Amino acid sequence: MSNTEVHDEVSRAYTEALRRSRRDPGAGCCGAVAACSAPSGVAALAGYGEEREKYAEAAASSFGCGNPLAFAGVEPGQTVLDLGSGAGLDLLIAAERVGPTGKVIGVDMTDAMIEAARETAERAGYSNVEVRKGLIEELPVEDASVDWVISNCVINLSPQMDRVFREIHRVLKPGGRLSISDIVVEDLPAWLLESAAAYTGCIAGAISESEYLEGLRKAGLEEVEVEDRLVYEPEQIRAIAETDLADLGLDPKLVERALDAAKGKISSAKFSGRKPVIEARDEESLATGVMREKASALLDRTVRAAAGPAERRSGARPPGARRW
Repeated sequence: MSNTEVHDEVSRAYTEALRRSRRDPGAGCCGAVAACSAPSGVAALAGYGEEREKYAEAAASSFGCGNPLAFAGVEPGQTVLDLGSGAGLDLLIAAERVGPTGKVIGVDMTDAMIEAARETAERAGYSNVEVRKGLIEELPVEDASVDWVISNCVINLSPQMDRVFREIHRVLKPGGRLSISDIVVEDLPAWLLESAAAYTGCIAGAISESEYLEGLRKAGLEEVEVEDRLVYEPEQIRAIAETDLADLGLDPKLVERALDAAKGKISSAKFSGRKPVIEARDEESLATGVMREKASALLDRTVRAAAGPAERRSGARPPGARRW
């Protein structure tokens, strides 16, 4: 599929998932629906607890795989950007953390999700939440404008993850941090990945943990690491992927083979990192400037040493002497 087709399919699947969750709250966070979400019961293990009760309506329509804000150092007055903000659960949690002097921006490409998130924030009384329509590969956000980038089981669905990582680097302020929960896979059979890629389940588009880390580093981010991970048990994998694989029209035996092959190889991981305070190119420029200043000072001392007493007292330079 083309990038546009992938975006359209993901948007369609999440619109349907939102509709199902509103019809049947038990299908939301994080039940087995045709969207990328952790299976029932995993949400609490992945960091959601009292927030799930406090923001029950938003949680019912959330399709994440872990709380990216769990134990994150978000402070009052900061700006938080949520990639693929969905129905707005993480927006509400972030809004509470940053307080009235801070700001929370959500970006999503699905109209139904944008509308749901805006309604959720308004009902919760948060005036510091703004939801924008856009792609995470081309964020409608200014350069170096946010303190935190968070995301919950969304980036793995992008057909251009390298672009997403570069966009994260672009919008973060120097020293700004990221906290991302996402699905990663290890050594899955090619036939399984190809089958899953035809559908918008959690496995589609997922890469390995090491590839994820390397992608973030290549984008210019530093201190990148996995803070936590949850390896899914076979029954949890079944809850995530069984519907997706069955809807492909595969033979039940092949579905069982797929689920068996995925045992111990699918997990949700929480990634953290930050944008350097001084970029490598800035360090080089700074070093060049320092060297020029040192050279100029050395030249000045040399010239003054060669000058006569009167010239040294006056600070005058001999003809032809100049500062670099």
